[in-house]
Amino acid sequence: MFGRRAFAVVLAPIAFFTACTSESDNRETTTLEVYAASSLATPFADAGLAYEKAHPGVKVEFNLGASSDLARFVQEGAPADVFASADVTNMDKVETQDLLDSQSVIFATNYLEIIVEKGNPLDISSLQDLENPDLIFVTTSPDVPIGKYTAEVLKKAGVSITPDSFENNVKGIMLKVASGEADTGIVYHSEVVASDGQVEGVKIPTDLNIVAKYPIGVIKNSANQKQAQGFVDFLLSPEGQALLTQYGFGLP
Repeated sequence: MFGRRAFAVVLAPIAFFTACTSESDNRETTTLEVYAASSLATPFADAGLAYEKAHPGVKVEFNLGASSDLARFVQEGAPADVFASADVTNMDKVETQDLLDSQSVIFATNYLEIIVEKGNPLDISSLQDLENPDLIFVTTSPDVPIGKYTAEVLKKAGVSITPDSFENNVKGIMLKVASGEADTGIVYHSEVVASDGQVEGVKIPTDLNIVAKYPIGVIKNSANQKQAQGFVDFLLSPEGQALLTQYGFGLP
């Protein structure tokens, strides 16, 4: 049994975000547990607030991290109601074990950019520039979607790089570059948007880039399936899709 106390310990390294509800509301509250790729943190924060406003008595709580970690937690029986992945591969791990209430759906897309410090002081302009051995380049392991996508893009470009460190997720890459601890990495376009000017993005040519597909699904053993499906439906609605595009995501 995957208890909440054990889960809190396992997820300690992962960022958490809880959409807020009014403490003055004394009605019985249903907590919706949404496990989501860390790159979804910013739009999902707004989505959670919008869903709570439209559904009094529902509190949306987000457990954010690498899709590979979250898929494993769901497989181990973590108390999730919804799972949103940054790639199809990790959703398939959950889906093939018959852990979803129904087939997952693609609700958003993304593409990659080179991330550099604000002002691009090292004048990085291409994937080939990343081969400079003096640069501190960070990524994630290939089990994490952004690490896998990065490897695919570099292979397309014929670029070989030995990373200086492996972060836990895409947020880790952004924070390392924003703080000056790293010179560069590759992240989603939406991550550059979410940084609110802390970093800059350098475009990767379309023929070398990838389209990251984001699937979402309701967990079969969820005790809140109606509310979980409602949250998925909200993301697929015009309002939800507009919110995602506002933060740099593409439509499915």
